[in-house]
Amino acid sequence: MTTTHAAPGGPGTGRSAARRRLVRELLLVAGLFTVYKAGRLFSTGRTGEAFRNAAWVRDAERALHLPGEGAVQGLLLHADSLVYTANTYYAAVHFPATAGFLIWLYLRRPRHYLWARRVLAVLTGAALVLHLTFPLAPPRMLGDARLVDTGQVYGPSVYGAAPAADSMANQFAAMPSLHFGWALVLALGMIAATASRGRVLWLLHPLVTLLVVVGTANHYWLDAIVATVLLGAALLLVPRPTATVPVGGGLGPVAGARGRVEGARGPAAGARGQAGDGLGPDAGARGQAGGAPGRVAPGASRALPRAGAGTGAPLRARLGVPAGRGAGTGSRP
Repeated sequence: MTTTHAAPGGPGTGRSAARRRLVRELLLVAGLFTVYKAGRLFSTGRTGEAFRNAAWVRDAERALHLPGEGAVQGLLLHADSLVYTANTYYAAVHFPATAGFLIWLYLRRPRHYLWARRVLAVLTGAALVLHLTFPLAPPRMLGDARLVDTGQVYGPSVYGAAPAADSMANQFAAMPSLHFGWALVLALGMIAATASRGRVLWLLHPLVTLLVVVGTANHYWLDAIVATVLLGAALLLVPRPTATVPVGGGLGPVAGARGRVEGARGPAAGARGQAGDGLGPDAGARGQAGGAPGRVAPGASRALPRAGAGTGAPLRARLGVPAGRGAGTGSRP
């Protein structure tokens, strides 16, 4: 009884390697996120410094003639349902949208996935450094700003009522705004990875996110500006993906393998084409012998019999040789 083994590199090996890559990516992303969340908590308890930095940021915004955050919040407060929708967008869209973006890229655009993951890692790492070195109280905490903490008043809220007692999140990590930074990475990544005419509409996501984070008084305008600057630096550091968008939209590794198979068929097909084009040198020799052009069309060359086959008269007629000449007897008419 013989036992068969799967050949190395077969379908089973490919699936096993794909599972290992997937598990590795999940562990890597989860590890980076855990480090980021743990790092943010190191800057808690610096309340006085956070409020001093908030005063400095507000003065900087006035010097830059940026509009006040209250201008956007005033638009939201016209309807309770609008405020609730903005709070829900802030609480429920940020992480799921980014996760869905990475999953889609991993499955359909592998090279773009690596690029996006690296950009997000660089951006988030730089943001963590700022969170640790520059604690900042968000505008909703400033009494003289006359802004409403929409999350606490209208719900839903992702933060505890007392910032100092909030063990789940660092409420003094306002600068930069990763809500806006990640949304901008998502938009730029989808524009780069897709080929549809309407892909520019992905920019609506960071635009809506900007209005939400400012209107809910969770961030200053400068928080989004600093996130954009950090993202620009990350884009300069991380090489752009070199793969083009697959025709038909996706399954990058599969499409690439098919392309390589088709490409490998090319030389063989070319060789068959040359062989089937028909006795090139042979036909040329026959054409010269009969006074015909040296190059014979492929179709005509296939129709010619081999030299010495059949009777001489049909061959001379096809080659255009006058009758009575070159009969092979050596006699003259």
